[in-house]
Amino acid sequence: MSYADDDWAVFWCSLLAPILLEEVEPGERNRFLQNLSQQEVTLPNGRRKRISLSTLRRKVRRFRQQKIAGLRRKQRGDRGQPRKRRQAMLQRAIELKKEQPRRSPHVINEFLKQEFGRTIPKSTMNWHLRRAGATRRKLGVSDEKIRCRWTRDHSNALWVGDFSQGPCVFHANQVIKSHLSIWIDCYSRYVVEGRYYFRENLDILIDSLLRAWASHGVPREIYVDNAKVYHSRALKLACAQLNIQLLHRPPRDPSPGGVIERVIQTTQQQFESEIQASHTVTLDKLNRYFQAWLHASYHQTEHSSTGQAPRQRFHQQTRFRRSVNMSEALELFRCREKRKVDDEFCDVRINNRFFAAELEYRGDQVLVSYDPFSNLEEVRLYSLEEQFLQVAPRYQRERGTHPFVSTAKPTASNQTPLDHEYLKLLEARHQEQLRAEAQHGIDYHRAQTNHLLTLAQFLGAFAKLLGRKGGASGLSTHELELLGRVHRNQPRITTPLLEQAFQRAEHKTIPVIVFHLQNLLSS
Repeated sequence: MSYADDDWAVFWCSLLAPILLEEVEPGERNRFLQNLSQQEVTLPNGRRKRISLSTLRRKVRRFRQQKIAGLRRKQRGDRGQPRKRRQAMLQRAIELKKEQPRRSPHVINEFLKQEFGRTIPKSTMNWHLRRAGATRRKLGVSDEKIRCRWTRDHSNALWVGDFSQGPCVFHANQVIKSHLSIWIDCYSRYVVEGRYYFRENLDILIDSLLRAWASHGVPREIYVDNAKVYHSRALKLACAQLNIQLLHRPPRDPSPGGVIERVIQTTQQQFESEIQASHTVTLDKLNRYFQAWLHASYHQTEHSSTGQAPRQRFHQQTRFRRSVNMSEALELFRCREKRKVDDEFCDVRINNRFFAAELEYRGDQVLVSYDPFSNLEEVRLYSLEEQFLQVAPRYQRERGTHPFVSTAKPTASNQTPLDHEYLKLLEARHQEQLRAEAQHGIDYHRAQTNHLLTLAQFLGAFAKLLGRKGGASGLSTHELELLGRVHRNQPRITTPLLEQAFQRAEHKTIPVIVFHLQNLLSS
């Protein structure tokens, strides 16, 4: 027995003397102890503090049971024995916290369990960390406040999604900031999809959603904040088509945003802190490590708010699974725009890129379907009646590499005289005209008064004004067909009108000349 133990016994006897000596009436003892608990007293070790009411009652009870021995300080069972192992664990915990201030007690215990085979209670660890000055605030790291929790009563009822800045990664000889796109099931806190990207925009959002839908089906509701990417037309349309209610966080209302922020905070503390403390990794390795952490740690660890591991809770309470056809889901995010196939170049223009259409669709109105998140190497063409026409590949207009025009033209090695049914028809009509003129002669008076050009004359005059050698034979097949339709629709074409149209045309191309010719004929 030490003198210190006796000092404590004397302290309690003097403090509780009115009660121990029965100087206080039984009905007033409780009030006496309450007043005493509100007073600050000096302890034998020199510290000043208030003693709780429960401690005072316990000391009175021990005195009546054990007399003065009950007021002495209780000796430790391992008193006098070395406790180097416990001290080594605490010192290691402090080192791990100082090494990475965002490191959580859960992660620290993972290290301790591997090194010592034991763990330290969270409360004990936090007490020693505070005593050693190894807290986030002391180490210069702010601790963001966790928002309130919010949930549903079963899995796949509500998914909550958000973006978050991730660790730096190494890419193309540069260090780039990564971005985490994450979706969780609100009921179970299970991460249905989580992946790091180089940016956070609509194509990343859709990519992560499609991955989640492919693995777990579609939920009843989706909850997101008010970022611009979550108000996109593509997302609203897809949710409407799949019967998903899209919910946006009201201004200044954290719930249920706190649910996703808690998961992000756990990710930052337990996973990203370890990544940041290690060497810079690539984006591919970062995602592999993240998936390993999700499956081996987060999904298997009991959640403090639910009392169950997220994986177990998610699969136990899944009432429904609405599967989705992924090809149809991909189509929901394709854009459709109405375009006219260019008369001259036979192409359509999307996002300052040109896509070659087949020659038969020249001048037609079409619907262009394309994936806005791809490299736009091709688009799909549909009629206005939603009938599929073709896949139009991308090409460089200025280089003259139109794939369908090049295949229609003969090559230099196998070039043959123009042979087309339309030309044969022209030749036959011309021969009939020659025979008729030989039999009956030419009405020179009618020719001089009307000056109307026949089809053959119109083609020959047009080719001559264009500077084509060989007359109508210098025109391509498509040009002959186009000019033939113009002549049939406008039979009152004369040589002066044609020459005037050429003069007005700022560009000596067939579409521009025909435009001015039609204006002259309609005036």
